[in-house]
Amino acid sequence: MFAASVLMVPTAQAQQQCYADVTDDLSKVGETRLRVYFFRVYDATLFTASGAYPDEQETALQLNYLRDIRAQQLIDTTRDEWNKLGYSVDAEAEAWLAQLGQIWPDVSQGDCLIARHVDQQIRFYNDQGLLGAIDDQNFAERFLAIWLSEQSSFRRNRDELVGAR
Repeated sequence: MFAASVLMVPTAQAQQQCYADVTDDLSKVGETRLRVYFFRVYDATLFTASGAYPDEQETALQLNYLRDIRAQQLIDTTRDEWNKLGYSVDAEAEAWLAQLGQIWPDVSQGDCLIARHVDQQIRFYNDQGLLGAIDDQNFAERFLAIWLSEQSSFRRNRDELVGAR
């Protein structure tokens, strides 16, 4: 992806635009704003059952978009980030990416997506409700690693999300 600078900002206003019930039973761990060069991309907030990371019970990642992004660009970036993390983008991973193509909409500035990891499944929500789910623990681990792995492309953002900064 690109080099990023980090600016910590409150995201409470943006969170109100998201589908409210998805994170009501969880506690906030951390938040960050992703910037790529001069462009604000999204505000991210991590929630867990305990309010700490790691938490093996439930995790939700909320992304409040600050610019328009096509769904295909989100999918391509997911593939690129998996490659950077050293994951094989094999036939199974391509099938997951195809599923994401059926689930994710194009996003506009002000839109929100939430990925909630429950059991072995990731459920995706926007401000209208449930968009779809992928029921595969390997997918869940790889998907969340984009933001939560210590090898994440955006390490400072990762540290802010998990409360390490």
